Amino acid sequence: MASIRALIALAFGTLGLGITEYVAMGLLPYWAEDLHLDLATSGHAISAYALGVAVGAFMLVFMRHLKLKTILLILVVIHIVGNAFTAWAPNYELLISARFVAGLPHGSYFGVGSIIAQRIATQGRGTSAVAIMTAGMTIANVFGVPLGTALAHTLSWRVIFYLVVFWGVLVLVSCAFWVKDVGRIEDTGFKGQFAFLKHRAPWLVLAATLLGNAGIFCMQSYVSPILTMVAGVKLEYVSAVLVAMGVCMVIFNLISGRICDLFTPGSAACWYQLIAVFLLGGIALFGSHTIICIVLICLTAGMLFALSAPEQVSILRCSPGGLLLGAASVQAAFNLGNALGAYVGGLPFVFDLPLHFITLFGAALACLGFIALFIYYRYDERKFTAQI
Repeated sequence: MASIRALIALAFGTLGLGITEYVAMGLLPYWAEDLHLDLATSGHAISAYALGVAVGAFMLVFMRHLKLKTILLILVVIHIVGNAFTAWAPNYELLISARFVAGLPHGSYFGVGSIIAQRIATQGRGTSAVAIMTAGMTIANVFGVPLGTALAHTLSWRVIFYLVVFWGVLVLVSCAFWVKDVGRIEDTGFKGQFAFLKHRAPWLVLAATLLGNAGIFCMQSYVSPILTMVAGVKLEYVSAVLVAMGVCMVIFNLISGRICDLFTPGSAACWYQLIAVFLLGGIALFGSHTIICIVLICLTAGMLFALSAPEQVSILRCSPGGLLLGAASVQAAFNLGNALGAYVGGLPFVFDLPLHFITLFGAALACLGFIALFIYYRYDERKFTAQI
């Protein structure tokens, strides 16, 4: 029971992080209007958060001597402060700075949370525990983001971030009381934290995470034009498809964790990635068939989070001496993949190509991710069993 409460507390945290990251995509017009910016400039707030995620991963190197629970609570406090300043920000400069600060704990929270989840899980259920923690992120996609956008429209975009601050305080309290002390990780020194990067295995997992997520985000970033311009879905029904995609993310994430406990994280991630390749290719081939396209899109969205827990656990297993850095770096790779996918997915618009090239490019990136995962699973996974 205690471990379930702890996992729920960790999931509360990923829910707050998910809303903080994803709700921004629907707030660009409101930021632009309130702070007197153009849409392109207001989009810098999204980039600032992503930069914070990448930089924040390295904060853990300097916290390696602290207990994991202490690090977790510090990260939640940074999350609260960043969102409080975002809600208050009176101008562009402070908004960008606040979004950067809000992004700092993102990857680190997932990293530390994954280690804690593994340590408190019952024998043989480690990946399921990580999946439960990650579930908050998927729930944010289903409920948090649409609700946040609606609040921005009816009240103010600032209300969203004040609510996130309030939620962050609840996360802080729940983590303080429900997450037990699981000790520290082994302190291998500053240089020792980076030693695992001398091996091929972590680079394969990070490359697979970046490329695999980039492939799926080619589709995810441009799902609205794919649905309306290729599949012929009416604009008023797009939001319903987005909700269905979010539901698939929740379900696939939880099922994936259990499957990984039965097999190995590397093998499960490998085959999930291969399925994603075929799904993306299927959207390119059958995109004009409305029902088939919607089903394939929802399944592809589900694969995004089916991959999340096994990739998180895989990087932990091949990061001996650098668990904190390894765990956080996979989230940095995830976010870089998001950015790459959005860029590559936009190329058909730039070069005036048919829109089915969006998911063809995505399938190509996902295929590269599969190759990296297959090499890791076939040749490297058994070599690494880092103590988590």
